[in-house]
Formats: sequence, structure tokens, C-alpha cells
Amino acid sequence: MAQRRLLEGLGVTAAEETSYRALLRHGPATLNQLAAETGASAAAIRRMLPRLEDLGLISRVAGRPLRLVATPPTVAIDVLAARRQEEITHSRAAAAVLATEVADRSGPHPEEVLEVVTGRDAVARRYLQLERNATDEMLVLVHPPYAVDITDDRENRQRAARQRATIRGIYGPLAFEEPGMLAHTRRAIAEGEQARLGQVPVKLAIADGRTAMLPLVSDENRAVESALVVHPSALLDALVGLFEVLWQAAVPLRLSADPAVGVETEVWPQPSDTEVLALLAVGMKDDAIARQLGLSSRTVQRRVQVLCERVGARTRFHAGFLAAQQGLLMLDG
Repeated sequence: MAQRRLLEGLGVTAAEETSYRALLRHGPATLNQLAAETGASAAAIRRMLPRLEDLGLISRVAGRPLRLVATPPTVAIDVLAARRQEEITHSRAAAAVLATEVADRSGPHPEEVLEVVTGRDAVARRYLQLERNATDEMLVLVHPPYAVDITDDRENRQRAARQRATIRGIYGPLAFEEPGMLAHTRRAIAEGEQARLGQVPVKLAIADGRTAMLPLVSDENRAVESALVVHPSALLDALVGLFEVLWQAAVPLRLSADPAVGVETEVWPQPSDTEVLALLAVGMKDDAIARQLGLSSRTVQRRVQVLCERVGARTRFHAGFLAAQQGLLMLDG
């Protein structure tokens, strides 16, 4: 079974890490002993010595024959991490210097403003990179098809753990047609996402107001095969402005962390009522609502009829509209 890499993020190769960890287990060792421990040749270990010493992972023991000793991990890792942090700081400073060189031109070239990503996997990777690198705020117009698998709970938890930016999302009429999307949105709201219901003319994600991503072809029945990435420009400003206009017109969405669907009490509205009304507000049909809530269509039909009577609505869409108007979909606080 392959040994799990632990030091890759600090610039240590697999062979270097294998030698270092073998030396940690064995204790001070000669080249031949370390070679036997790692399965490499003594000559290969000798060629690796300058690099291992430069990384601060090993040192030589005085005397003959040549013997090596591993630097304690608490010392070695701290030094490597500090060195990598210093490199990152220098790289960021270099970015600022290079940006001044670009600023000397009359303006960015079109190919520097627009980036075309082709291929379903490439689009998914680029979106995850956009999401992971956002540090301030992610603005999202939610519309199928989705770049990532919303039913993969493990991946979603890992994404949430990496997420540093706050999220504002507007969910359009087709957003909840995808099985499992309601549960996914419920978790996202519980983790701090600000969600609203509204019109979504285009699928869109904007990271920190600096980078936007949208599909080249809009088709809710097909996976996104190509996407456009927009960098700082008048077009990006327009996309941010579009989101803000839609956000002001959208209705805040409340989804309970653990809805008790179908439970009748004197408290109105119940969390389950709010969810059904929210789905009605975006124009979802009874069958689609039933799939999202895990109920039969007949149960949803009865529930919708009761809700229409409670809010005084003539139609199911009218019920969603009145619920929004009466503040029944508003977030707590």
C-alpha cells in the first residue's frame, strides 16, 4: 500500500519524503542502511543528500562512515512552512509589481478580459477553483445544470470547510427541479448562505467582484460543456450590477434545518409550510415539490390546497406571491 504523502504541500518530493520518514523510524543510519530501509540505491540516496540538507530534513553525524540523522519534525516542518510562507509573500509582492507593468498599457487586451473554458470536467474544475479562491463574497445566480454534484454529501462538506467567502445566492424557478437541491440549499443556508428566490436570466458566479463565470450556451437540459470567465472589465461591472438588481427584487428564502413536513400545529407558518410556499413562489409543480420533500403528489396537493386557503390565494402561484408579499418567506432576524 502506497505511503500517504504528508509533505507535498511544502515542496518535498515523494522520494525525499520517503527517505526522511525512513530515517525518522530507523534513527541515525548510514547510506546503505537508509537505502535498505527505503528500497532505493545508496547512490540515489547520495544524490539526494544536498537537497535533503537544503530542506533542513537531515543532517550529518560527525565521523566515519557517513551517517545521517533526521531533523525532529516539530523543527523541520516549522522551518519548511515558514520558508513556503515567505515565498508566497514574495510572489504576491511580485504580482503587484507586474500589475503596474500591465497598467502602463492603454488597457487590457480582449483575450485578457475573456477566458473560454471547454469541456465538462474543465468547467467543473474552473468553477471549484473560483469558489475556493474567493475570500470576500461569492455571488451566485443558481440555475441548472450544476457544475458540481450536489448529491455528493462528502464533497459538499469538504467544499463548505474550504469556503472562506460569504455567499449570496438567488434561486430561479428551475433551481429546485434537480433532485436533492432543496436539501442541498437547506444545508447551505444552515452554514450561513444568504438565499433568495427570484428571476435568474442566466447561470452566473462572481468571486470577490473580480472574476465571473457563466456558460457560453444556456440549456438546462444539458451539462455545461463550455464557459466564459470574465476578468475585471466593463462587462464584469455589468454582471455585478445585474446581480445586485436581481437581488433587490428577489424574496429572502427561509428553509428549516429539520423540517417537520405535514405536522399540524397552531403555530403559523410551520417550517414545512414555508418551504412549500417558497417552492410555489418559484413556480414549481406539485410533482417537483413532492420529489424535493420526499412526499407523494397527493399529499402535496392537499398541502397546497390548505396553504392557498390560509393565505387567501386563488391559485397555487398566487399563494407563493401572497406568501412573499406577507413576509412569510423572510429569513429570521
